[in-house]
Amino acid sequence: MSLERTLKREKNSWDEPSYLGLGVGEIKRRAELAYEGLRSCELCPWRCRVNRMEGGKRGVCRSYSRVKVASYNLHYGEEPPISGRRGSGTIFFSNCTLRCVFCQNYPISQLGTGKEYSDEELAEMMLYLQEEGAHNINFVTPTHFVANILNALYIAVNKGFRLPLVYNTSGYELEETLKLLDGIIDIYLPDIKYSDDKMAKKYSRAKDYVKHNRAALKEMYRQVGNLILNEEGVAVRGLIIRHLVLPNDISGTRESLRFIAEELSPEVTISLMSQYFPAYRASSYRELWRRITPREYLAAVEAMELYGLKNGWTQDFLW
Repeated sequence: MSLERTLKREKNSWDEPSYLGLGVGEIKRRAELAYEGLRSCELCPWRCRVNRMEGGKRGVCRSYSRVKVASYNLHYGEEPPISGRRGSGTIFFSNCTLRCVFCQNYPISQLGTGKEYSDEELAEMMLYLQEEGAHNINFVTPTHFVANILNALYIAVNKGFRLPLVYNTSGYELEETLKLLDGIIDIYLPDIKYSDDKMAKKYSRAKDYVKHNRAALKEMYRQVGNLILNEEGVAVRGLIIRHLVLPNDISGTRESLRFIAEELSPEVTISLMSQYFPAYRASSYRELWRRITPREYLAAVEAMELYGLKNGWTQDFLW
């Protein structure tokens, strides 16, 4: 990855994660509110309204009230300000609210690989990764487990947990859920996958993806603003938007970047990704049955330049 422009560094700013300012009582209140919502779950745009507390019928995410985790470890492959030198304490949750036919993590997100844990055990994972030196705790595909995350945070803070939280998401979110996280999450790391609902429905089985995604990005940006790095060059607060360039412009890259520049800010940090390959069921779709070309990626880079998006990273094109 190449850094397009030096990002903002602040000395002695955001020395502590935002949630410490809320206090444990407020964290507990939000956890209880989220758990009560699981009795008729509407955490994501599907609004399945199933009772996840009973362990009977499951919604689109195929999850009950207990959190399911595929792995937790120090991860060094995220964007540089997320991984830093010591790694990001990454917790990969099982299952997903989307059904992307090209998902590169499909054993976890689509096949549900993982093990169920209690919220107390999730809190212990967070404390363990803090002890191992992680710069942050990076929740990957967290939307359907927001209640568990909030409760685990409450438990962990009472035991000395102090790391910033990263919300690493597909971007298919509800504003109401994100508002539960206001003052909890310091770093949002969402995707902007599509700029056309027809593409989103065909390849990710998502209804109204563009509307929900754009509203979510606006809410995230309202909460945390532009990316702020500490003196080590590690993210302490802000928004990083990922965009994976797909073959045949299925991702609608130019329109997605226009939206970010004109309706959020040209100062928003972008991670423009070129690593698409036909995983999972992509080989069943002729239009997805190849990697992107150098010309397709160059067009995406030129669109970033056209809209004045200079903060963030492009990737070296190696094939």
